[in-house]
Amino acid sequence: MRSERFASAAKILEAGVRDQAFPAAVAEVGRHDGVIWRYALGRLSYDPEADAAGVDTIFDLASLTKVISTTTIALRLVETGQLHLVAPVSTFIVDWTGRDRTHVTMRHLLEHASGLTAWLPLFRDLTGRREFEHTIASLPLEYEPGTKSIYSDLGFILLGFIIADAARKSLSEAFGEIAQQFFRPPTPTEDEVLLFHPPAAMKHRTAPTEVDRWRGRLLCGEVHDENTWALGGAAGPAGLFGTAPAVGRFARAWLRGWRGVDEALAKPETVRLFTTRTGTPGSSRALGWDTMLPTSSCGHMMSPLAFGHTGFTGTSLWIDPEADVYCVLLTNRLHPTRDNERITAIRPAFHDAVMEALATPA
Repeated sequence: MRSERFASAAKILEAGVRDQAFPAAVAEVGRHDGVIWRYALGRLSYDPEADAAGVDTIFDLASLTKVISTTTIALRLVETGQLHLVAPVSTFIVDWTGRDRTHVTMRHLLEHASGLTAWLPLFRDLTGRREFEHTIASLPLEYEPGTKSIYSDLGFILLGFIIADAARKSLSEAFGEIAQQFFRPPTPTEDEVLLFHPPAAMKHRTAPTEVDRWRGRLLCGEVHDENTWALGGAAGPAGLFGTAPAVGRFARAWLRGWRGVDEALAKPETVRLFTTRTGTPGSSRALGWDTMLPTSSCGHMMSPLAFGHTGFTGTSLWIDPEADVYCVLLTNRLHPTRDNERITAIRPAFHDAVMEALATPA
């Protein structure tokens, strides 16, 4: 689906492939009621014999898992009264003790304001929930909870444990049920894949990520995030794999919920609660989501109401409810190494080109 209306946005992505910012990219732009533009380009790797990318290409979504799975499960639990944002973390995590943290709540975890450090290579020494939970809950806090925000994978690991317990299912099972009910098509197609633990049969159309020194192999269909890998491949911060059309369908569900067009996912006030910037000093974070800043990956032209997220592997999703638009951009910029950071300049330029195209009469 190549439209001349989005020629400038397409050229930015084409330059990204040419300059080896990423070997493959798939983009989708739409509104609450459907898709406007899709574009796939490049090959799954830099091997000239590699398969071409298509709308059915599956990507490691990395931290998009935080909003597509973890935050959405939390939203549903809050909506149904099974979870309360003011509930203390100590209610759920027995090792979360001490005067410095007894007042930390679920809201603090969601807004990355719990006091926990950003990331640690726990996978080097730990495996499984029990070891991760005890170690993270026992870590010294870096700052007074609620006084600022530090983006924390460790906080979202705990959050994943908690919401799985609240849902009384594994994280992957809880997500699968929500996806089935709210943003999976009645008859799934190969173009719409969104799941943890992709089966081996999907590997041939999955974009590889990094040649991982720790595991000693090229990762393809295997979660890149090392801590998530040590937790079995599904965790609060990472683990989801998916296609651009599937992420687009998810975006439309949130966009319809925010706009009150469809209350199936949650009431508009609940969706807006999760996507509104919190009062944490100096933070752009909402609950799970990030929000628009002129310096962020969404560029300069989205409205102040825009919310979104990025993923370390080269993925991003931005939703602007005021403009009634969403932008999905999936790449495998980590292939073959994480040292490639050229996507940093491409993301805002791409989003500005999309918004400019939408502002121009078709």
